[in-house]
Amino acid sequence: MSCSMECKKAENAENCACTYMSCPRRGMCCDCVRHHLAKRQVPGCFFSKSGEASYDRSFEHFAKEVMEKKI
Repeated sequence: MSCSMECKKAENAENCACTYMSCPRRGMCCDCVRHHLAKRQVPGCFFSKSGEASYDRSFEHFAKEVMEKKI
């Protein structure tokens, strides 16, 4: 079964919490998630504000934030 949905790139980019403003995937969430998962990472928007600012996108850092109830 194939499913597709409209990409709301402009709206996504406007609300994107990632501070890497020159990212070519900004606003294209599916591409961003795919990119980070291929690198065994989690996208910045999944983190707290301070966690995102660290640029540590590792699963371990994400799990630490969850355990510390930051997200």
